[in-house]
Amino acid sequence: MKIRAFTHGPMVPELKPARVRRDWMDAFPERHAYRCLPLAIANSFGWEVLSPCDLRIDYDGGYGAEAIRITAEDDYPLVGHFAMSNFTRGVLTLHTGYIFRTEPGWSLLATGPINEPKSFMSPLTGVIETDWLPYPFTMNWQLMRAGSFRLKKGEPFCNIVPVMVDPVSDAKIEIVDGREEPGLIEAMNGFAARRGTLMSNFDDPEAVRESWGREYFRGALADGTVAPKHVHKLRLAEPIDRRTPEQKPPPLRGPPRGVVASKNLEVRSPTPDGGFTVTRKPPKK
Repeated sequence: MKIRAFTHGPMVPELKPARVRRDWMDAFPERHAYRCLPLAIANSFGWEVLSPCDLRIDYDGGYGAEAIRITAEDDYPLVGHFAMSNFTRGVLTLHTGYIFRTEPGWSLLATGPINEPKSFMSPLTGVIETDWLPYPFTMNWQLMRAGSFRLKKGEPFCNIVPVMVDPVSDAKIEIVDGREEPGLIEAMNGFAARRGTLMSNFDDPEAVRESWGREYFRGALADGTVAPKHVHKLRLAEPIDRRTPEQKPPPLRGPPRGVVASKNLEVRSPTPDGGFTVTRKPPKK
């Protein structure tokens, strides 16, 4: 399956396979959080769009677009193309810089970096029909309180995952008594007992290391049943840049000067302290 990412302007954030590592998981003793295989696989599920600048967001808690002030702390000249407040009410809008195109029947799920929460910032997830849409989508974050927020250059702000909507819309969930599936309850009780033994020895690193590699992580049950297909490591391909040197934007030069007007009827005027004031232009009648 191929995903094509078309550039359409000078602001082209870096696009990379999602990272495996998370700082909060590294902080665990012996990094044992990575032994939760579903968590570790989800970390690297998809591709991440990275911030092109050191972004500072100041939010005063208000409802209008002017309640959010955006600053490129590294003087990134295209910050007005990257970040804005489209939806007001504390919603930060970030542009991906691409028109994504997927194969027929495939959409893109766009959300924040998986398993990487940010303090008082919540990613707003969307599913976009990229198999026909001829224009880009944005990644939006809800600011949960007044204050200052930062996004470092190279930090992911959007994670994209290809999904098929039809199988989801056609799916039906049936709630069934577990005793109707022969052996299911017995297998669950056996796993619970083994899990209890593991947790009782959690302070013993050798015991944990010895027992953790069983069953789900290996894709095999205690009775010898092997999963028909099992993924214990996920590493996605790097994007291939098909652009010629002439098609790539020239190097950026210097900070913005004067007034920067965005396409969403906002006017952004740089302030002496390096930030922006944001006002709305009245729509044309």
